[in-house]
Amino acid sequence: MTLTFAALRQRGLRVALVSGLLLAGGAAHADILIGQTTAVTGPVAASVGETLLGARTYLDHVNAQGGVHGEKIKLITLDDNFKPPKAAENARQLIEKDNVVALFMSRATPHTQAILPLLAKHKLALIAPSTGAMVFHQPVNPYVFNVRSSYQAEAQRAIEHLFQVTLERVAVVHVDDSFGADCFEGAMKGFESARRKPVVVIKADREKPDYPAIVQQLKEVNAQAVLWIGSSVAVSGGVKALRQTGSAAQVVTVSNNASGGFIKQLGDDAHGVIVSQVFPSVRALGVPLNREANELFKGKGELTPQAMEGFASAKVLVEALRRAGPKPTREKIVDALNGLQHYDLGGLELNFSPSDHTGLSYVELSIIGRDGRFRR
Repeated sequence: MTLTFAALRQRGLRVALVSGLLLAGGAAHADILIGQTTAVTGPVAASVGETLLGARTYLDHVNAQGGVHGEKIKLITLDDNFKPPKAAENARQLIEKDNVVALFMSRATPHTQAILPLLAKHKLALIAPSTGAMVFHQPVNPYVFNVRSSYQAEAQRAIEHLFQVTLERVAVVHVDDSFGADCFEGAMKGFESARRKPVVVIKADREKPDYPAIVQQLKEVNAQAVLWIGSSVAVSGGVKALRQTGSAAQVVTVSNNASGGFIKQLGDDAHGVIVSQVFPSVRALGVPLNREANELFKGKGELTPQAMEGFASAKVLVEALRRAGPKPTREKIVDALNGLQHYDLGGLELNFSPSDHTGLSYVELSIIGRDGRFRR
C-alpha cells in the first residue's frame, strides 16, 4: 500500500523526503545520507515548505546528472513541529540511527541550539541552518556552517532604513525567546547608529501573542513604524490586529518571513510590509544564481526568497560533498567546508575558514507590492 506524505505524518511516522528517488513502487539506492530536522508542520510550515522545495529542486537536478562522484544524495527530513525538544530528538535519531554524514537546514534559533551538543559529540557538520542568530556566527562553532547573513545585520539595517526615510517614532515588538533577543540586539545597534531610542519595546509570547495589549501599547506611543520579530503566523496576526485599529504604521520584519506563505497569511494587509532579504531579489536575472534557479524551477512552483535560500544552501551542500571526495565521511565534510573559500555561488562569493563560518554577508530590504510579490 502506498501512503501519502500526509498519511505518514498523521500516523506519527518519520518522514523521508528523498531527492531524486521514489519512496514507493520500487527499490531505491542512495549512497550519501544527509539529515534534516525542521518544522514541516506548525506555525512556520509555509515558509519551510518553500525552503524544502528550493533545496529538493537543486538536489533532484544533481541526482539526475549522476549525483556526486557517482553517488546519489538522500535527504532525510524529520518533522519537529517547531518544537526545540523534538528537534534535538530528531537530530539524535538521524545521527545515531540513520548514520547521516551531515545535517542540513535546521529551522529556527532555539531549535538549532538544541542540537549543538550532538554536533560536538559526534563531530559532524550542520550546513546552512535556516536561522541568522549571532550565536551560530560568533564565537565560531566548529561544526556550524552558515549560508546567510545574521539576523542582527538584518535588524540593524531595517532600523537604519526607517530613520533614513525620516520616521521618528519607531517601536520594536519581538518574540520572547532567543531568536527575538538576538534580533533586538541588532535593532539596538541600528538605534545607536541613528542616535535614537525605541518609543517602546514589547516582548510577545511565542505561542500566543496578546495582540490587543500589544496594539494598545503601540497606539499609546503613536508609533510610526514597528520592527516586528516573530514567526510568520505571529507577525501576520500582529499586522492584521494593527490594521483593524486603523493604524497605518509601517511594519518591518526579517527574512524568516521572506516567503510567499507569509504574504498569503497577511492577505489584504500585505501591501506595504517591508521584509529584509539575505539573497538578491529573485527577479534580478542579472545574477547568475537567479538565472540558474529560475531555469530549474520551471514547472515546479514559484521561486520565492525562502525557496532561493533552500536552493543556494543545497548548492553549498553539494559543493562540500564534491570536495570531500568519494564516500564522504563526517570528518572529510567538515574539512572540505573549512577549505571552501572564494566559492562562486552564482554572482555571490562564499567563504569559509576555520575562523569564519558566516559564508555570505548580504542584506537588502524589499517591500510587498499591491500584486502580492516582493519588490525592492
